[in-house]
Amino acid sequence: MPRQAVLNLTSLVEELVQRGENIDGAGLVKVAEQVGKAFHVQPEEVAILGFDRKEKFLKFLVPEKLQAVGQIPLTSTSSLAARSAREKRADLINHFTVVPHASVFEAVPLGEERSDPIQKIMSAPILFEGTVVGVIQVSRKGKSTASAGPDFTPQELRELVGAADAIAPYLRLFVPD
Repeated sequence: MPRQAVLNLTSLVEELVQRGENIDGAGLVKVAEQVGKAFHVQPEEVAILGFDRKEKFLKFLVPEKLQAVGQIPLTSTSSLAARSAREKRADLINHFTVVPHASVFEAVPLGEERSDPIQKIMSAPILFEGTVVGVIQVSRKGKSTASAGPDFTPQELRELVGAADAIAPYLRLFVPD
């Protein structure tokens, strides 16, 4: 995520925080769209999950169609998002289809048809003052690893962590204590 994209994202988040934009509104969708553009992925390839510390689970906030599918317990051993939150560590996997994971969320059609499987993914915790408030994931979907596009790089993972830092002040407004 180039420096200008991070600045744009930070500016958008500051505006949303000042306006008190509701999480059910278009604010978080705008954030996800901006992240998607910066990483050259489709909007449905960006996921933002909120963390309920009391209940100890993650819930999809974006894409909106995944909100009703369910939640991910922090104890899940097959969820990259849960591991990112639990370990407070970013990770990238450029061969995701061969990694054991819960594929229930991938089966949900985000458009008119069921989308291709996730081939490559980056995941980073969203931390506010050292506390996990969520997780952001950027993926590349395709019928094969090659058709999904280029591998994610360590530099892009660092940029995703920067995006997570920029999003944290907004997301923390909507995560229960």
